Amino acid sequence: MQKKRLLVGVTGGVIGVMAVLLVKYGNPPNMGYCIACFLRDISGGLGFHKAAPVQYIRPEILGMVIGAFGAALLTREYKSVGGSSPLIRFFLAFVAMIGMLVFLGCPVRAVLRLAGGDLNAIVGIVGLIAGIAVGIYFLNQGFSLGRANVQHNLNGQVFPLVTLVITVLVLFGTTVFYTSQEGPGAMHAPVFLSLGAGIAVGILAQRSRFCMIGGIRDFILFKDVHLLIGFVAMLVFAFAGNLITGMFTPGFAGQPVAHSDGVWNFLGMALAGTAVTLLGGCPLRQLIAASEGNTDCVISILGLIAGAAFAHNFGLAASPKGVPVAGQWAVVVGLILVLGLGYLGNKQFSMSGGVNFEQNS
Repeated sequence: MQKKRLLVGVTGGVIGVMAVLLVKYGNPPNMGYCIACFLRDISGGLGFHKAAPVQYIRPEILGMVIGAFGAALLTREYKSVGGSSPLIRFFLAFVAMIGMLVFLGCPVRAVLRLAGGDLNAIVGIVGLIAGIAVGIYFLNQGFSLGRANVQHNLNGQVFPLVTLVITVLVLFGTTVFYTSQEGPGAMHAPVFLSLGAGIAVGILAQRSRFCMIGGIRDFILFKDVHLLIGFVAMLVFAFAGNLITGMFTPGFAGQPVAHSDGVWNFLGMALAGTAVTLLGGCPLRQLIAASEGNTDCVISILGLIAGAAFAHNFGLAASPKGVPVAGQWAVVVGLILVLGLGYLGNKQFSMSGGVNFEQNS
């Protein structure tokens, strides 16, 4: 157990250090790593949305998939499984992304924003914890997406192989992808540094089972600090790195790629926290598990990418200017739908004649 905790702490610490390093060499401030933001950029890079400032095939994401896939193969932990409520997973990931783009960051970036001095992140983290608590309530009531079934390995290998093809295209400088000329998408560290950082984090996250949501969930449920150690290590190392490099700027106003509307920072992350708790893991964990052969998690990644495209195509995503009215309504509707799904998915309601998400598992 001590070795496992050490590995989780090392993973969190490496993410914190790498995040500072990536920002130092070109990534957007307080965004050395952000799974939601980077998947949004990839969504734009693939042409799924036309928001010109946020289009770039992020090598960090590509590297994480390659690193986790390679580690799973070498340790013989690779296994293709799937078939567990795929459409519900897609929906939960879709609405979670909308919540994160209203806050402007995933759970990883919430910690990195706080480590850089962005006090708005505190409100977002409180909202995230509240959302996780709501998700735990539904899990305790019996909510389940069902069991995954073993599949032919080729099913799980499609995702990392497609990622490898995209990586080769990026490394050869192909112009087939959309690339921002200004804004956050135009801010990026050198490709090989970003790819290498992603591979390192992918390997460590695969070995440690690192998960931002899992740490908070397990602490609330069992008072288990195992995964929470990574959360704390990331905060401490990123904070120290920002102090050393002079990138720590405390305050609420004028923070990079952020807004100071506390209500929607809270509600956006509450929506994300509830959805990903029901989903079974944070976006980073979904990405790693997808690389290990879990095709259900591939569906979750596709849901996140689709949610990012929808948010930007229909003007739902926040900006430093604030949260558009459409984005506010999207969060409210998303909360209603996710809470309704949590209610419909519990076993007590199922036994009374309602929906049972496990009946086909």
